[in-house]
Amino acid sequence: MALFDTTGFRILEEGLRIVNQTQEVISHNITNQDTPGYKCKYVYFGGVLRDKLDAAENAKYKKELHLASYVYVDDNVYDQPDGNNVDSDTQEALFQKYGLLHQALINQMNSEFNLMRTAMTRN
Repeated sequence: MALFDTTGFRILEEGLRIVNQTQEVISHNITNQDTPGYKCKYVYFGGVLRDKLDAAENAKYKKELHLASYVYVDDNVYDQPDGNNVDSDTQEALFQKYGLLHQALINQMNSEFNLMRTAMTRN
């Protein structure tokens, strides 16, 4: 058994991976805010995490989940005459939101490390 192969660490690791990939999608949106015809993309974060947790609980049905299947294009809103629908204020707010989520996951991982450290140093 590996020391850090616990359910808590696996969930935190997966959460960080999903948050990082979500921030990449948001960064791509911000980068393309002036690209004519570009449609804003979003990651259904809750769906990804729920499916990952379900897959972990049902190890016999283990399947590889691909984040790309949780990315959807918002083609219902046309904010600009050139067909681009990226609202930079919304995207920057989302980027900040996921930055805070990233920091919360890092803090929780540090708490897990501290808990293990405490358990190993107690007599």
